[in-house]
Amino acid sequence: LNLTRLRQAIGRRMADSKASVPHFYLTNEYKMDALLDLRRQFNVIVPEEEKLSINDFIIKATALTLRQFPNLNASLKGTTVIQHGGIHIGVAVSIEGGLLTIVCRDADQKSLRQVSAEVRSMAARAREGKVRPEEIEGSTFSISNLGMYDVENFLAIINPPEAAIL
Repeated sequence: LNLTRLRQAIGRRMADSKASVPHFYLTNEYKMDALLDLRRQFNVIVPEEEKLSINDFIIKATALTLRQFPNLNASLKGTTVIQHGGIHIGVAVSIEGGLLTIVCRDADQKSLRQVSAEVRSMAARAREGKVRPEEIEGSTFSISNLGMYDVENFLAIINPPEAAIL
């Protein structure tokens, strides 16, 4: 079985990241009952295409947290750490043949509903092969979430040149 060009590129980027970017891992558990209840209440009153996912909350919470910890909203360039002004959250999306990272720009400044609609729309275009270049470039911090597959814990690989991933 030959690897597709996409799988080859993903493999190269992951190997380069692990070899050139220091990785260390932290794990925490959080009680999410209140958030799950809020989500349930909201999703009862909105149409199907406006329902919020748990990942929408994670994206928004991450963006707001990065305002408080700008050293994580950064890129590595040689021996220099570049802190970014805009908080552009990369979201790993499973597509046929691999993963693609779509970018929710200025996620800290958008409402939860805006984040949700934007990510849903970009993810659909990514799966259809219709994503635009500006939708997959320029992330400053990424999120990779396998929770919908009942995965409790995994170790994501940093998306270079970003400094961290959740």
